[in-house]
Amino acid sequence: MATVKLLSDAEADAIPAVKAVFDDIRATRKTDFINNFWRGLANDPASLARTWDNLKTVMTGETALPPAVQEMIYVAVSTANGCTYCVHSHTAAAKAKGMTPEQHAELLTIIGMAAQTNHLVTAMQLPVDDVFLVES
Repeated sequence: MATVKLLSDAEADAIPAVKAVFDDIRATRKTDFINNFWRGLANDPASLARTWDNLKTVMTGETALPPAVQEMIYVAVSTANGCTYCVHSHTAAAKAKGMTPEQHAELLTIIGMAAQTNHLVTAMQLPVDDVFLVES
């Protein structure tokens, strides 16, 4: 159960700042669907606008990474952070942007391997090798 109200389209339309963001989400994503993340965040119109602007810049702006790869990274970080909602949302987005079943399987393998080795290194408290350090 959500801890905040999920604004309906009618409720969002009654708040000009929220309506503007929802309209931009629909236009940018070329869909009428507004997911629950945005509907919940709409309780704070300033936070909604700021978060959407930042996400739009990072995920739809001019980037060096292909869209499916961006989404796959989002899945990996969401997994590490334990965000079930985000794992589902960004897995769907990655598939919509071309992630194949084979890529998804490999992504899951990499996430699992990274989690295992991260925990081992953390448990061993190993110093970083000098060769890995960036010099300014």
